[in-house]
Amino acid sequence: MEDRVREIIETQVRPLLQRDGGDIEFVGMDDKTVKVRLQGACRGCPASQMTLQVGVERLLKEEVPEIAGVVAVP
Repeated sequence: MEDRVREIIETQVRPLLQRDGGDIEFVGMDDKTVKVRLQGACRGCPASQMTLQVGVERLLKEEVPEIAGVVAVP
């Protein structure tokens, strides 16, 4: 499951965020929770939590239904 999550982040999520000057790094998984680090324009952006939940989490759950959630870590 972790390899699939990493692949989705690298091929689908990262390019979208990079277009807006942001970036995302896969940090790891804790049970079924994905841990990521937001970087670039995404770091500290007021809308980053919305991006994380509505964009990243939704996409990952569509592709890997076993995912419980996505959290940003410093």
